[in-house]
Amino acid sequence: MSETVAPRPSNWNLPNALTLLRIVLVPFFIWAFVADGGAYGPLRWLAVVLFVVAIYTDKLDGDIARARGLITSFGKIADPIADKLLIGSALVMLSVVGELWWWVTIVMLAREIGITILRFVVIRYGVMAASKGGKLKTVMQTVAIFVYLLPVTPAQPWLSLVALVIMLAALAVTVVTGADYVMKAWQLRSAGRNSAGKNSSGSNGPGAIDAN
Repeated sequence: MSETVAPRPSNWNLPNALTLLRIVLVPFFIWAFVADGGAYGPLRWLAVVLFVVAIYTDKLDGDIARARGLITSFGKIADPIADKLLIGSALVMLSVVGELWWWVTIVMLAREIGITILRFVVIRYGVMAASKGGKLKTVMQTVAIFVYLLPVTPAQPWLSLVALVIMLAALAVTVVTGADYVMKAWQLRSAGRNSAGKNSSGSNGPGAIDAN
């Protein structure tokens, strides 16, 4: 009796559409932030709203994908890329206007870009999904950026201190989880090569039937 294989979910689904929406919102967020020009007025608030909406789509697309069984390889790759575009642009903008140290932004971006490249390098062996540590890192970065973005933060020393403490904690988690992803990529690559080696030896080794 043959088993019925469930069809793979199509890439054209609601969670992936929300991921693409998050990417589309990034340039609008940047525009609102830049157009404010340091006035901390309505456009800065608009940037905050766009950031919050974009971040919410990250939670929403994940919830829908898991609830409806719509997890796809495209989503596993596109979702973290969308997060990196949004968070990376926010970090850069904050550094450009002098509200966040550049070295913090550089370390975080180096980690994000490096892990993204690593995902594509090992994709032939499998897809590296976001880990719990990676999700914690994203949450901490998001909270820190949100506090930094608030127009009232620069005028409130205590709020600026809160934002800095959360950002430095997020930085620590960013570095630790980056090292963890490197280890997972190495293990994934090693497992893939070992599997390929076994398949090769199984087809050509003793007892195998030569198709030629």
